Amino acid sequence: MSKPLRAADCRDILFQVAALPYRINEFGKTEILVLTSRETQRFIIPKGWPMKTKSNARSAAIEAEEEAGVRGKISARPIGEYRYFKRLTDGFALVHVDVFSLEVRKTSGSWKEASEREQCWLSPAEAALLIDEPELASLVRNFNAR
Repeated sequence: MSKPLRAADCRDILFQVAALPYRINEFGKTEILVLTSRETQRFIIPKGWPMKTKSNARSAAIEAEEEAGVRGKISARPIGEYRYFKRLTDGFALVHVDVFSLEVRKTSGSWKEASEREQCWLSPAEAALLIDEPELASLVRNFNAR
């Protein structure tokens, strides 16, 4: 008999940081970079665990470079937050994510996780339609770079 999946205890809230990569296109419109997750291929923004020797903003910027090959100016403080359930081997855990905006100034043709992910630049409204997490979709939809 297989062990049933369990939901994590409510006290077990985990914490991550994310970057919301954006650029202003030639028409003066904001575009958001979304990418697929490695395992489930859902559309997300770059995110990961905070790094002990780095600020949360710097950790988010590093995740964006590793996962999406983008560099730029990261906001010093979070522009928003969202929560989602992370799949674990024995169930799920609730994760709180602080989101930092990242004004993309440089894109790389190759980066650490390039072969594992797809990515695309979209308007905030289009990007929000592809994102499954409701709170993240709302944050993306309402993002204003100005």
